[in-house]
Amino acid sequence: MTAGQARPQRGHRWFAACWQWMVDHEPRNIKKLREELVTPASGRVLEVGCGNGGNFPFYTAAASVVAIDPDPYMLERARHRLASLDRPVEIRQAAAEELPFEDASFDTVVCTAVLCTVRDPARSLAEMRRVLVPGGRYIFFEHVRDNNRVGALWQNLMSPIWRWLGAGCRPNQDTQRFIEAAGFRIQELERLNPSPPGDPTRPCIKGLALRD
Repeated sequence: MTAGQARPQRGHRWFAACWQWMVDHEPRNIKKLREELVTPASGRVLEVGCGNGGNFPFYTAAASVVAIDPDPYMLERARHRLASLDRPVEIRQAAAEELPFEDASFDTVVCTAVLCTVRDPARSLAEMRRVLVPGGRYIFFEHVRDNNRVGALWQNLMSPIWRWLGAGCRPNQDTQRFIEAAGFRIQELERLNPSPPGDPTRPCIKGLALRD
């Protein structure tokens, strides 16, 4: 079966501009994280929530890449970035909840800092699992709810303003639970704090999961 087409998105013009600046001025540790995550992606790759294409330079092992995002302003910037790179990337507008691809059509799915903003994380993960081949790899990097009660309280307090500033970003979401509930088998998982103290988007998780 093929999932339905994505609904039209208005996008977030000013957030896209701010995110462009943030990606262009990322600290070295964040760029290293991107490289560690994305470089192993191989075969036919789907990147869900590609934003402005910050991961594009690191697709060195992929046979082909389809990169999707629902935000037209992000996609405009992604196309501009791609124009200066020699990478096999096709850019399409689509939402994570409605992937317009056949079942089992990708070897790898890459998703970095995306599930906090999608309308329906469970449905998005179900779609990502659907389009992966059996044994396919799901590579992820997401910020998650803090296990520390004080940190979790801070995330709860900051969540309303953070969602407004961050195009719907939910800093207090238990994203790891969604990944596990979607039926992925987590093979590698690392919990880390790449952002400074006080940032509600810490801690983060990065890892690799398989579709059985």
